[in-house]
Amino acid sequence: MNKGPIKSNQEIEIIAEGGKILHDILQKTAGLVKPGVSTWELNEFAEEAIVRAGGRPSFKGYGPKKNPFPATLCTSINGVVVHGIPSPNVILKSGNIVGLDIGMEYQGLYTDTAITVGVGVISDTAKKLIETAKKSLDEAIIQAKAGNRMGDISFAIQSTAEKAGFSAVRDLVGHGVGYEVHEDPAVPCYGKKGTGEVLREGMVLAIEPMLCEHEYFVTADTDGWTIRTADGGLSAHFEHTAALTKDGVRVLT
Repeated sequence: MNKGPIKSNQEIEIIAEGGKILHDILQKTAGLVKPGVSTWELNEFAEEAIVRAGGRPSFKGYGPKKNPFPATLCTSINGVVVHGIPSPNVILKSGNIVGLDIGMEYQGLYTDTAITVGVGVISDTAKKLIETAKKSLDEAIIQAKAGNRMGDISFAIQSTAEKAGFSAVRDLVGHGVGYEVHEDPAVPCYGKKGTGEVLREGMVLAIEPMLCEHEYFVTADTDGWTIRTADGGLSAHFEHTAALTKDGVRVLT
């Protein structure tokens, strides 16, 4: 049952503890990325690390009963925007970029975080896209403060992307997080300043810019999970779980 968007200080502290653990796991997983490694190897490492830390992988088994997500880690290569499914048969190659998205339940509360990294030697365009996606997350977090509106976060993502010549996805959103993997409110990657829901102290948001090299249109694969750019261009994804506190925004992952 959704308990609402506002978390107590005590709950935020638990989310922060889990978020630090998950951040460290994601960074270590990203450190394993190199040509010749399978996406399943990355998934196995991340899953074992979460369990060892006392957490539960929140993505594994998530979704419809007839087609739950089968892994702990989303591994989204090149034109895959999000929800790429790890496989022993998918081997990373130099020049690829890969988005690593991970979630964890820890002491009954959830965190969510993502990063995109290059494999071996990548193109200048890929480097710029990754750097811009990271910058758009940083700019969005600055706007995540009580009294601002959701559109301020969304505009920060969109404007940062478009100034660099890229686009921000419109069919996918960030979200509230804490009591569940995905909660209200939605956190779009595009929008206008001063519009949308008023941000309040106690909100915990998964802010996740998803940028595309070319157009922002996406398509879904027949596996029911994988979302990719419609035009085949590259995509990059970054995400932090952040809490809005009386002292300002606090990044928890």
